[in-house]
Amino acid sequence: MKYSILCVLVLISGSLLANIRLPSVLSDNMVLQQKSSAKLWGWGDPGEKVFVSSSWGNTVDSSVTDGNGKWQVNIQTPAAGGPFTINIKGRNTIQLQNVLVGEVWICSGQSNMEMSYSWGIPAMKEDLQSAFNSNIRFFHVPKTTAQYPQDNVGGTWTVCDSNTLKTFSAVAYYFGKKLNTDLNVPIGLINASWGGTPAEAWTPSAIVYKDTVLVEASRKLKTSPWWPVAPGYSFNGMIAPLTNFSIAGAIWYQGESNTGTANTYTRLFTSMIEAWRSSWHKQLPFYFVQLAPFAYGDRNIAALLREAQVKTLDLHETGMVVTTDLGDDTTDIHPKNKKDVGIRLAKLALSKSYGASVPGALSPSYRSMSIQGDQAVIFINYIGTGLKQEGKTVTGFFIAGPDKKFYPATARLSGSSIIVSSKDVSNPVAVRYAFSNTAIGNVFSRDGMPLSPFRTDNWEVDTSPIKK
Repeated sequence: MKYSILCVLVLISGSLLANIRLPSVLSDNMVLQQKSSAKLWGWGDPGEKVFVSSSWGNTVDSSVTDGNGKWQVNIQTPAAGGPFTINIKGRNTIQLQNVLVGEVWICSGQSNMEMSYSWGIPAMKEDLQSAFNSNIRFFHVPKTTAQYPQDNVGGTWTVCDSNTLKTFSAVAYYFGKKLNTDLNVPIGLINASWGGTPAEAWTPSAIVYKDTVLVEASRKLKTSPWWPVAPGYSFNGMIAPLTNFSIAGAIWYQGESNTGTANTYTRLFTSMIEAWRSSWHKQLPFYFVQLAPFAYGDRNIAALLREAQVKTLDLHETGMVVTTDLGDDTTDIHPKNKKDVGIRLAKLALSKSYGASVPGALSPSYRSMSIQGDQAVIFINYIGTGLKQEGKTVTGFFIAGPDKKFYPATARLSGSSIIVSSKDVSNPVAVRYAFSNTAIGNVFSRDGMPLSPFRTDNWEVDTSPIKK
């Protein structure tokens, strides 16, 4: 009898020993960042020894689970390739299969990043027919919030095909597809986006709350039953669990929900980027999309937000895609052309992160202004082989004198500059181009990239409600 009870106790105590387990982002079909010290981590019993081996290497790495039940191993990844297997052994054994090594990017923001074929992008139907590509993998992070940073999140890695693509970020897919084509390496895409979310939700709360300016701006955000607005809540639930996972960089499409606080967006956005870099312990390249034209309810708030996005480019290892020409309907905040957005982001990455020679990687942008009599001469950066206009005349320019009243301007292209004037302004001091919520403009580089909206002044801008 005593022997039987002892056996039962042994069996019970043995069953209480936990199997080692992994976070969701470590699964079959995943892509690991090539030529990196990639972290593999998980949980088990305190004091449990964990051994990790891979089919590309001839070494066995090991770790001992700490008192909190956590373990971590760093493994050196090879140049791009696969598929590989990874064995993780403790009291139980886990084998990760169909693992690739290549380039991994996180894709985040609000609805224009989240938007997929299932949202209604008819042009993607043709892409679905040839979508299968075993060298492109998706990880879709479920919408999750948390008051404090989490160490795991749902989801699993999947292979790109006609089914998985239907609900995956269209911008991220076209970005990844071009990288895969041009670099000829496997691409892993992690989609962590949520429509409606302001940048505050993606920024660690400690960053916001230590800055009185950002705190005041965050209080102006309207709460919603559909998405979080509290500082840090999206970061804690959807980004923090991924920060152990090695990535190449990030792409970002967001800003619509911050148009009401555009004057603090540069400060917020740069703080967010630096916080992500600190969390990954890496100077992540960070490429983002400038807002497309849309008829917001208050005047010029999108123009000011775009200006704030431009100022973010002062932060190193950043880049911006201009989309003034890609909005098919200024009454729709969700432009359907996600293909060109993704391709433009990929061109930025190919040029700035991978050192490729890519015509049209950068959009033309304002550099400086010189006043010559009754004319303003605008000098432009990143013109490539030159500037061009779409249509018979250059449109979108306004000019003002000392009275700060802007008049429609005549403009003509001259090499790397634009000469702007108006019969109503004899003493020009300021010029604006496509500086409104819905302005499109028609100046491009000869490589087809639109001139970024700009203004040369720092005067107060009318943001009053638009009367209906």
